[in-house]
Amino acid sequence: MSSVISAKGLEVKFSGCDALRGIDLDVPAGTVFALLGENGAGKTTLIRVLTGFQKPTAGSCSVLGMAPERDSLEIRRRVGYVSDAPALYEWMRVGEIGWFAASFYAGDYLERYRESIDRFELPEDRKIKHLSKGQRAKVALGLAIAHNPDLLILDEPTSGLDPLVRREFLESMLDRVATGRTVLLSSHHISEVERVADEVAILHQGLFRINDSLSELRESVSEVTISLEDPLTILPRLEAPAEVLQEQSEGRQRRLVVRNFQPAMQQQFEARPGVTSVHVRNATLDELFVACIRGESTPAPSDDPHSEQTKVA
Repeated sequence: MSSVISAKGLEVKFSGCDALRGIDLDVPAGTVFALLGENGAGKTTLIRVLTGFQKPTAGSCSVLGMAPERDSLEIRRRVGYVSDAPALYEWMRVGEIGWFAASFYAGDYLERYRESIDRFELPEDRKIKHLSKGQRAKVALGLAIAHNPDLLILDEPTSGLDPLVRREFLESMLDRVATGRTVLLSSHHISEVERVADEVAILHQGLFRINDSLSELRESVSEVTISLEDPLTILPRLEAPAEVLQEQSEGRQRRLVVRNFQPAMQQQFEARPGVTSVHVRNATLDELFVACIRGESTPAPSDDPHSEQTKVA
């Protein structure tokens, strides 16, 4: 199976809101796939569709080779899930909740769960209601991976957790991928995504602005800073394959976040009257994220002869 998750033209419409607007998605096996986006971008809606809790308005998707609308129960048996606020029985003890969950799975679930809480240094006799947020997150992770799922879905799992607990979560993700399993990570913590992700998708207003490997994004996205004699200097429009994701004007400097910026384009800027210097460097994932959320792409070049230049405001 080449893709653990596959979606084509996926749409979800609510009253007065288009949560997903026709997205395509392929998550390869044995990878950490990071799903980024601001609140309300559609990340949780997508996860609900993949796990069978939300019926799509249009399009199709498959998870582990099965259709969520038809095989939701089997998908949930083979998927582990951790949210930012896991629902746990407050009156149970750490050991008891593992014993309870084990009744839904065959095999050595309880043994694996006990190994997890031992590794996380959680006391079995402590009641859930007396645990810290970080300890609760560790219990939820232990429950989610004890049946050795083919796919682990983490929906903002480290939100509000201290750096040490976040590190333990990241290590658990990498351990799973090393055994050929797949992780779908929805997170606001860009720095931790950069540490573990193989593939990155940025969701904005129900559409993917970016969906590519992290290594490719690191190589293809640049921050271009242009110093000018006059802030009103007109600059050449960048032609394909370049794509301007964000433009900003700060005094006598123009800052562009550009995908597929070519050396010839730098020379084109430098040759422009009024340009004093052009500095190009690789953009960080955080800068790319901000550009996709707050910036707007430059329109494609037009046949209009007046479209060869544009003023960047």
